[in-house]
Amino acid sequence: MDDCIFCKIVRGEIPATKVYEDDNFLAFLDIHPQAPGHAQVIPKRHYRWVWDVPNVGAYFEVVRNVAQAQRKAFGTEWVLSKIIGDEVPHAHIWVFPESGVTGDKNDFAGNAEKIRGVLQS
Repeated sequence: MDDCIFCKIVRGEIPATKVYEDDNFLAFLDIHPQAPGHAQVIPKRHYRWVWDVPNVGAYFEVVRNVAQAQRKAFGTEWVLSKIIGDEVPHAHIWVFPESGVTGDKNDFAGNAEKIRGVLQS
């Protein structure tokens, strides 16, 4: 969709701090983080709802991998996930460490590097 903010991120028209990307999915840090490392995981192709994504199993594997990386990167067992979909009309899943995690939630570069470092190991 031409006017979808997440589609614009996928196309590179709007910058984002990416933590994971493959042919089908993208994970990037939320610009209004609830906690350090708060990420949005989206399909690159536009689907209105998470439940419309045809390869939803692969989608949830990416979400799980990002969440597990957050657990290790931020030293917590508690990573929250949220699927609502009313904020942006593009399928997305929030994953973020619990709010008690120490660190600056606005340190996008540092937090992204921590997650990417775990994902690449």
